[in-house]
Amino acid sequence: MELRHLRAFLAIADEGTITRAAARLHTGQPALSRTLRQLEDHLGVRLIDRSTHHLELTAAGRAFREKAATALAAVDAALDPRALPVLPLRLGHPWAAFGEHTVPLLRRWDVEHPDVPLLLRRIDDRTAGLTRGAVDVALLRGEVTAPGLVTELLLEEERVAVVPAGSEPAGRETLTLADLAAWPIALNTVAGTTTLDLWPAGARPTRTIEVANTDEWLTAIAAGRAVGISTAATPRLHDHPTIAYRPLVDAPAVPLFLAWRAGVPAHPAIPALVRLVREMVAERP
Repeated sequence: MELRHLRAFLAIADEGTITRAAARLHTGQPALSRTLRQLEDHLGVRLIDRSTHHLELTAAGRAFREKAATALAAVDAALDPRALPVLPLRLGHPWAAFGEHTVPLLRRWDVEHPDVPLLLRRIDDRTAGLTRGAVDVALLRGEVTAPGLVTELLLEEERVAVVPAGSEPAGRETLTLADLAAWPIALNTVAGTTTLDLWPAGARPTRTIEVANTDEWLTAIAAGRAVGISTAATPRLHDHPTIAYRPLVDAPAVPLFLAWRAGVPAHPAIPALVRLVREMVAERP
């Protein structure tokens, strides 16, 4: 039995004749009669009384009509794409998101894809929750070593020194790694891109403060307990009255990647997000 058997029976019951029912279903009368006979043979009862010119439902037909209508209504509702909930596209990041492009990205997405919510999620781990399925796609900085990810390099971000406002380093227009070496260095050991390997082997800082997230990192620097190194995206999203950002002229840039999982069912809107991010990177001055 197939759904066409139910649709054929309901059309005949509604129209009262094989001729009108066949026209309604855009099929031939012989084919429709065969479909009705198959349904009756399967159920083992006569559903339609054919003894008169105008077909009438039998008692069994009247009882089955309600069941058939209920079943078809349920199937039609289940297969209606308009009734399905729209899954949001979750964009993860450990810190700084898309920098100065974060708000423009969200605004353009809302205009171009109003039916798919784009949710920004800050998750403090190396892949921003991507490898454990907490997000669908992620903005990741530095080397991406987690297996099973597809990555696309978006741009290279210059590094900045992050120092307490009012401190001696904050009074300079630019800074070098050597200028920071005498200070304790705040290191985000969970999702950061700064390690002591940035400094030459014989000139590395001797003191560090390890933190687990961006908030702890900012607090340690604001309190004057340490200095830090980040990328040029950070000042755009983490402006702080007791912190100063200065260009760090001798540190290598940090790559920014867009990443998503390979080999798993992916959110259907990921290609659209990739295209939009590419456009925004291409439009940068």
